[in-house]
Amino acid sequence: MKTPTFWRRDGSRLPAFLLSPLGWLYGRITLHRLGRPGWRAPVPVIAIGNFTAGGAGKTPTAIALVQALVARGETPFFITRGYGGREAGPLRVEGQSAVAVGDEALLLARVAPTIVARDRAAGARLAAAQGASCLILDDALQNPALTKDLTLAVVDGTFGFGNGACIPAGPLRAPVGAQLLHVDHVLRVGADETGAGHAIAGLKPVHAGVLTVERGTTERLRDQPVIGFCGLGLPEKFEATLRGTRARILVLHRFADHHIFDDREAQALLEEAARLGARLVTTAKDHVRLAGSPALEALGAKAEVLNVTMTLPPALIEAVMAVIAAARR
Repeated sequence: MKTPTFWRRDGSRLPAFLLSPLGWLYGRITLHRLGRPGWRAPVPVIAIGNFTAGGAGKTPTAIALVQALVARGETPFFITRGYGGREAGPLRVEGQSAVAVGDEALLLARVAPTIVARDRAAGARLAAAQGASCLILDDALQNPALTKDLTLAVVDGTFGFGNGACIPAGPLRAPVGAQLLHVDHVLRVGADETGAGHAIAGLKPVHAGVLTVERGTTERLRDQPVIGFCGLGLPEKFEATLRGTRARILVLHRFADHHIFDDREAQALLEEAARLGARLVTTAKDHVRLAGSPALEALGAKAEVLNVTMTLPPALIEAVMAVIAAARR
């Protein structure tokens, strides 16, 4: 789905007001689920999630954290639900398509062993059996299946908590204060334009993450005419990052989060790029979905990937390492 405009901080208040009873119910159901006890895995468990629906930067954060753990001698495994994929798991990601395991699972598997499992406990058992020294749970703040040694919530500094209401009245999965009881650290990505990081700074440790475009990508796109397209919960993040490359943006196309592109859309994008003499640019998450037919593969071959990297503060990495060591003791 596309993020409704009224979910934003400055969005219309009427739809949110009319949907607020459903939002209250959704939030209560989420909090009830969060209170359930989880299974204790035989290895330390680190969960990454966010307070809202939609992209806040969880995948780049998870990748950066795993890279830091590998550098410290760990053998981390990702556990992900495989959102958008048809496979329930548990299974290890090894060459499957985005249709089978979801786009995020394919990105994570490029960095470390990745298990797709709708039953996170079953996924943890498989990962432990295959040699994982610790587990990184993707998008698992609200999932109670496993006991977590540390939970990191990622907040987008530009979007914050949106209008502060729960789904469907707003983007929150439950009230922020109640979710904070299940969070150990918060990572704010980008400038704190909404004050969300400041609001919780006295309640939990808040760290600043920096998302940057790979230098080579910036050099290739500077002053070039481009057509951007993406299927993200917060397409504005992609668009702002693309503007930061100083590319000459001609057109921006927004699709629903985790959008499955079809041949007609692929052909239309290719024809538009040829007509305007422009480069096609998309996200890594969208790019892995461009497969399965000649038209989609042609679009994938033509489209430039806007590669981004998350830089985590050393204090957060040290906190994670300390928790892993304590969990083993």
